[in-house]
Amino acid sequence: MGTFHAIGIDKDSDGALVTAAKLGDSQAFDELVFRHQQKILAMAQRITNNREDAEDVVQESFHKAFLHLNNFQEKSRFSTWLTRIAMNEAFILLRRRRRVFEVLPGSPDDEAKSSSEAFVDQSPNPEESCWRRERTELLTKAINRLGPKIRSTILLRDIEERSVEETAQILGTSITAVKARVFQGRRKLRGTLNPRLLQEVYAAGPG
Repeated sequence: MGTFHAIGIDKDSDGALVTAAKLGDSQAFDELVFRHQQKILAMAQRITNNREDAEDVVQESFHKAFLHLNNFQEKSRFSTWLTRIAMNEAFILLRRRRRVFEVLPGSPDDEAKSSSEAFVDQSPNPEESCWRRERTELLTKAINRLGPKIRSTILLRDIEERSVEETAQILGTSITAVKARVFQGRRKLRGTLNPRLLQEVYAAGPG
């Protein structure tokens, strides 16, 4: 991992590492893991709401990415191919344990264009950080009571803060369907959460 990490390849150059990894360079794949594991862990923990489960998802996701790397056609970024793998692994884990989540539908190259940015708590102090975690926990519990398709859409739009276009690509559906699910999901959330709390959540962003 030292060679690639040391030369400071920029964050949009995953393609060079993917190419090297496909040619058998284990350090290149190690660098991909180094770059993306924290973002994938944060996303997995949002879905599973359990640190150990999230760590299992990350491990399995990178294992599958390594095994199937030669099948990755590079029609868009590695980070979003990995995001789809990780989301599917998290949904599969929850479906196996709780029988509530659906696996994402397939799409070309099994990926979608994505910002690959996971939320990072930047609270200014412990008290605010605690409140933001409590606020997000309330939102997450409410989201978990939604149907699978709406739940996945709201998770991507309002927790992961993906764009409408990115959400549609990741879920393998249309922009119109995403907008409809967001509308339905937020309407249902308004019926289960305190309106003032919900307004504060969306005004401040997920915590």
